[in-house]
Amino acid sequence: MRKFLLAAGMLAGLAAVSACGSRGLSGRDRPDEFAVSRQAPLIIPPDFALVPPAPGAAPAASADSSRQAMDAMFGGAAARSPAEAAALRAAGRDSATPGIRSEVGETSGTVVDKGATARDIIAAPEGDGQNAKASIPQ
Repeated sequence: MRKFLLAAGMLAGLAAVSACGSRGLSGRDRPDEFAVSRQAPLIIPPDFALVPPAPGAAPAASADSSRQAMDAMFGGAAARSPAEAAALRAAGRDSATPGIRSEVGETSGTVVDKGATARDIIAAPEGDGQNAKASIPQ
């Protein structure tokens, strides 16, 4: 029985593989990959009324790259709905510090000393506290 199943499986596999050929069960036409036709060359239109820039003049389409980057990241001056404009005014848009993103990471700011207790709490090892000991500073 085992040999019969093995032979039947091999015969079914052979039939499946032979059906993949061009004369197999599919019978569809395939494109000829060697029949390549050439495209017509591109042509330059005769005149678009373009004039070359004057020597030494700034490019006509020049824009400030930093302004473009800011507009891309944070959005440019977009038309806002009255409700959105009111929400922005209520949030303090007009009184916001413009350079706050630069000031947040500044290291020369004032540091408040909270004492040794706060430092010890921050530096305490992680754990469940089973081995914790209380000590009174003298």
